[in-house]
Amino acid sequence: MAEALEQSIGVGRRKTSTARVYLRPGRGKIVINSKSVEDYFGGRAVTGTIVKAPLRETHTLTKYDIIVNVKGGGSMGQAGAIRHGISRALVLANPALRSPLKKAGFLTRDARMKERKKYGQPGARKRFQFSKR
Repeated sequence: MAEALEQSIGVGRRKTSTARVYLRPGRGKIVINSKSVEDYFGGRAVTGTIVKAPLRETHTLTKYDIIVNVKGGGSMGQAGAIRHGISRALVLANPALRSPLKKAGFLTRDARMKERKKYGQPGARKRFQFSKR
């Protein structure tokens, strides 16, 4: 039964977002949290481009159907997490795609996070006003 489905799973992360990506052979349909890419991201072209970047890079736009469950963070963080998850799932499905994805930087987890607020000051870097006298 496992041969019939041929599903690859990839987990992608960016900032505080986590995306579980299920890659199945199909016609190129992308579903994010039961919605299309355009509906989920509200028609923002930038996020759609980010999500489809690994497929465009490997020329597999119409080869796979993608189902995504994503949570946490904002729209750009979620788009980055989905891109990371799709890239990982593509490598599991076809190991030959690793080098173009690695070269484009899609397999590297972006470690940049929000810096924590420190005690005794109003933000991560901001200080309270200093008065000499």
